Amino acid sequence: MNLTTVARHALTRGHTPAATYALLAKRSGKPFPSARAVCLALTIPLAETTRRLTECHDALLTNPRPGTEADTGEVLEALGVFDVPKSLTDTELAIVELLLTAIEAHGSLRPGHHHGLNRWFTTGNLTTAYLSLTTTHPLPRTGNPARYWTTLVTAGELLTTTNPDPRIKYALTHCRTRAAPRQKSDPPTSHPGCPEGSGGRSRGDRRR
Repeated sequence: MNLTTVARHALTRGHTPAATYALLAKRSGKPFPSARAVCLALTIPLAETTRRLTECHDALLTNPRPGTEADTGEVLEALGVFDVPKSLTDTELAIVELLLTAIEAHGSLRPGHHHGLNRWFTTGNLTTAYLSLTTTHPLPRTGNPARYWTTLVTAGELLTTTNPDPRIKYALTHCRTRAAPRQKSDPPTSHPGCPEGSGGRSRGDRRR
């Protein structure tokens, strides 16, 4: 049985990658070849397939318990093993670099958020990646808020040239507001000889 051919057939019939993996793993009893077949059927390059599966082989694909194929497939899909990489344009690559700079300037991004961003970069879903960062506030103690917001402004300006999504424009306005230096109001001045808080009027003026 050619697992890749079976995987391709299942995918064309509407099965999800997770369900396709479960189908193959149950039939063949071979977790690793089944996962590899799904990746190849999704046109994920062999080298990238091998790298992804090697990272999770010991935890998920070595001696799995019978009846856990569906759960394993869901976990593999959630980890991004079945994400189809998109070939990015020069502009999109520049946006990714800016978002990576923003991530560094954040200070301490949650691991789950970081994982989601990596998946969006892989699949080319840069709008979702950008919007998720614009609603995340950087940490002043460990990050660089000024650099974070100014970098997101630049990324948003580039993103609007490739995507007319109105949400990007709204988020860009938000980032510009956050990046703008806050003006400190000058303290009230008092005239020489007048007590502080008198507003510059003399005692005689206040009696009138």
